[in-house]
Amino acid sequence: MGETGGLWRKSILLVDDEEIIRCTLRRDIEEMGYSATAVADGETALAALQEDYYDLVLTDLRMEGISGIEVLHGAKARSPEVGVIILTGFGDISSAIEALRSGADDYLLKPYVYEDLALRLQNCFEKQEMKKRLKIYEGFLPICSVCKKIRNDKGKEPGSGDWESIEAYLHREAGVLPSHSYCPDCYEKAMQEVETYRFEHKK
Repeated sequence: MGETGGLWRKSILLVDDEEIIRCTLRRDIEEMGYSATAVADGETALAALQEDYYDLVLTDLRMEGISGIEVLHGAKARSPEVGVIILTGFGDISSAIEALRSGADDYLLKPYVYEDLALRLQNCFEKQEMKKRLKIYEGFLPICSVCKKIRNDKGKEPGSGDWESIEAYLHREAGVLPSHSYCPDCYEKAMQEVETYRFEHKK
């Protein structure tokens, strides 16, 4: 992993037991501007995933020992947001589809085309960024700036929840009943308004 031009480079873990494919992939991926770490087997890949964080794992499907599916499961267990692309031969397309059902983000056929690899990496990273933004938005609690009601989207599509009072929301979610009072700033403002009202009505 590293930085180029002040921008963080996406890091990719390559897993393939064929040296020529590893070397070619690493060269092409680094040429695209990403950081690449190449390992020769699934066991080394799982160890690498425990030691460092990778934005994406590009793994061969069929390898001696630990398979690409096991690498997929290990990567997702370590970091659910990590992208995983399965590298496979034309005859294993059905297995690649099964990998997609198991949580892989995409698959790439060998021998691959440079432009196809670049497109699939880009698509995977774009999907990652979209998921990150959605996760951030899910953390927001929508509050009306006028009436101060809260929109409760829990268990519903974002934006489709019912609007309810802060008191009702806190009582249900936290089991507390808030009491109404003034914060120091609002209390001072309220007292000023009272004094202004009294002064004006003395005239």
